[in-house]
Amino acid sequence: MKIRSLLFIALLPATGVCAEPGRPVIKVGKDQVEFLMGNELVTRYYIGHDIAKPYFWPLNAPGNVPVTRGWPMERGLPKETTDHVHQKSAWFCHGDVIPEGITVVPSADKHVKGVDTWSEGKGHGRIVCNSAEVQSGEWLRTENVWQDSAGTKILDETRAISLHAAGAGRLIVLDIDLDASVCSVTFGDTKEGSMGVRVNDQIRLAAKGTHSALVNADGKSGEASVWGMLSDWCDYSGEIDGKLAGIALFDDPTNKPRACWHSRGYGLMAANPFGRSESGFPARKGDLQLVKLAKGEHLHLRYGIYLHQGNAKDGEVAAAFEQFTKLK
Repeated sequence: MKIRSLLFIALLPATGVCAEPGRPVIKVGKDQVEFLMGNELVTRYYIGHDIAKPYFWPLNAPGNVPVTRGWPMERGLPKETTDHVHQKSAWFCHGDVIPEGITVVPSADKHVKGVDTWSEGKGHGRIVCNSAEVQSGEWLRTENVWQDSAGTKILDETRAISLHAAGAGRLIVLDIDLDASVCSVTFGDTKEGSMGVRVNDQIRLAAKGTHSALVNADGKSGEASVWGMLSDWCDYSGEIDGKLAGIALFDDPTNKPRACWHSRGYGLMAANPFGRSESGFPARKGDLQLVKLAKGEHLHLRYGIYLHQGNAKDGEVAAAFEQFTKLK
């Protein structure tokens, strides 16, 4: 894996309300990359070859409040759950990527027609990071290969990651370019995708915390109203060790296709652009048109991870989303 070990510091753009003093800092190491705001750790991005796919952990709201689950990386935390080992804090992937004309190792899940990079069950695929470099003094560029469990490549990906102050918190922006470099690819109709986070166990709705909330940009709240619907953003918030904090995912309006929300009361929140009618998403009922890339075609997707104090209103999630849309 090609890694450039260096320290990057950049001035913030003069937009939005700066939630805290300090500037974004990126430190590139052998198997992980640190993103800091001033001297405070925002996240580490894990990219080693011994993991199933790159992931962010921890993800800290201002005040060093961890808003994503620690297990299985850290154990013995309050209200700890030990389900879904593949839901490691925050990640991007998809549960069924179907290459045409290539024989791949079948997944143990009979519903998967191609390669599953979402789960970590028998026969799961992998997303391997082969390089990570800071570019233009502003962002981290990584080159990833999506492959089956035997190492057969099915597509390439370039992922750009940047850190910003926004609203009342911190914003991580992911620009993702999927390249059907090997063959034509179909993204299967499964709810298991794609830009996901697993929230801190203390704030999940199933923990029945007084302040826990799952809301979307359209003012809907709770799993029954949010799951499988289209919306610009989705936010999870609540009380963590006595502090109110939350995490939002942003789906860029320019994304084609837009995402339905695979957001659950047990703590999962994911923007899924590929699920259709078979996924059960109400917003895609009757839609059988799968996302396909011919060989050589690219798909660009852009998402934000927003870490904030307070709930969605006090954390200025709507304002941060507007800033996100302007950071091109």
